[in-house]
Parts: sequence; C-alpha cells; structure tokens
Amino acid sequence: MGKITVETCEIEGLKVITPTVFGDERGYFMETYNYNDYKAAGIDMEFVQDNQSSSKKGVLRGLHFQINYPQDKLVRVVSGEVFDVAVDLRPGSETYGKWFGVVLSAENKKQFFIPKNFAHGFIVLSESAEFAYKCTDFYHPNDEGGLKWDDPEIGVEWPMPEGMTKEELTISEKDQKWGSFAEYKNR
Repeated sequence: MGKITVETCEIEGLKVITPTVFGDERGYFMETYNYNDYKAAGIDMEFVQDNQSSSKKGVLRGLHFQINYPQDKLVRVVSGEVFDVAVDLRPGSETYGKWFGVVLSAENKKQFFIPKNFAHGFIVLSESAEFAYKCTDFYHPNDEGGLKWDDPEIGVEWPMPEGMTKEELTISEKDQKWGSFAEYKNR
C-alpha cells in the first residue's frame, strides 16, 4: 500500500506527486506521506513542522521564501482548489527566475514538492480552500522574504478565479509590498 506516482517538472527539483487512492462505496483511503516511498522517489527529507491554512476564493498568498533558514516543502490541498506556484531562486541554476505552476485540489489529491531556495505562492480558485504543508525547517518570523506576485520579469500566469478580476483579489498588505525580482537579484 502507499505507492505514489512522481512527475518531474521542467524545473529541476520540483516534483508533482499523485498518491494511490483506494476507494469504494464508503469513500476512500490514501497515504499522504510515507517516508520510504518518498525516499525511493528521491525526496529524502526530514520534515519537522506541519502547517495548514484556510483561505477564501481570490486570496493570493506569496511569493514567499526564507532567507537564512530555507525550507523544503511538501504541499497539498485538503479541501477546495488552488493554483500553486514555485519560482527558482537557486543561484547558478539554469532555470533561475523561472516559475512552474500546478493545480492542487481535494479532488485530484496531487501534492507538490518544492525544494529549498524557491519562492512559493498560491491563489485560491474555489469558494474556499484548506492548504496543508510539511516543512524541513521551523518557521523563523524574522527570516521572511518575498517577491512581488505580479512581477513582469518572473511573469507568473496566475489564473483568475471564476468571475473575478486581478483588482478583486485579496492580497495581504505585506504581500503587496514585496520587491521585484530585479531588486532581489541586486541585493
């Protein structure tokens, strides 16, 4: 039990994981994490903290990263649907500054593995969403970094929730103040 399918992405290190789901007339069962399966897939991490957030339709969180204490993250959606994004911030990477996005939902049950030194964010496409993630380092409140969610140099193609425009998105004051990718590169 507990086998997973792992898709590699065009950005090295990012992985989309689909668990095996066992369903019948009662409902379903799946393993959301099994160290042995993930290790066999090249994700040999010690996760030390689990987090969960709830957001309403049109909430955009990100693009966040940790400066001195970077975290590997394994993210998934427990209810609802989001478009999840990772931006490569690894110095010397061939895909430095490039982004990749994937729809995560309670329905598709996909997970997204994001290694250290990536910025991360998501937008809620459904009426609400619960987002859960495992991290390989603890949260350090004074170690937050971020990038402008709509920076044209990065060019994330955020899908808009049905019936909404960019102007109607809910974005925290902090997330509205992050700098550009050009500023990040020149720090």
